[in-house]
Amino acid sequence: MNIMSLSVSYRKILVAIDGSQASSRAAEHAINLAQRYKASLIILHVLHLKTLRQISSSFITAPTFGLEEAKELKARAKKWTENINKKAKTNGLVSKTKIIEDTTSIVGSIVESAEEEGVDLIVVGTRGKTGFRRLLLGSVAQGVLAYAHCPVLAVR
Repeated sequence: MNIMSLSVSYRKILVAIDGSQASSRAAEHAINLAQRYKASLIILHVLHLKTLRQISSSFITAPTFGLEEAKELKARAKKWTENINKKAKTNGLVSKTKIIEDTTSIVGSIVESAEEEGVDLIVVGTRGKTGFRRLLLGSVAQGVLAYAHCPVLAVR
């Protein structure tokens, strides 16, 4: 069978973002693919609150410690997802945003959300922000590649 004769069609594409340049590039690729295939787009951000909760529980603090930090993370996530959603809508796409608060597994949240939404393609960036976050997103991209039920596009 000739590889060029394969017919690929995507109806739903999920792009997982974290606010980094790599995830912005991934979002651009996802928008372009959604336009090409006339697919709908789901823009997903997973708020990983485990680290914030571990920090707050390791100190003797007021019960409200960490709430401001969590609010700030949520506001940033909303801004990132809304910006990409605006670009998608400007390009004539049907799209929606989804922010998941998770305390266990970013990979699990992405894969589970993709399964629940019935997506045909997951798009992720391969590098996060800097330092440890870069390694974390690298491992997230690897995890999504390993466990996803559908094709995954990893964008540099």
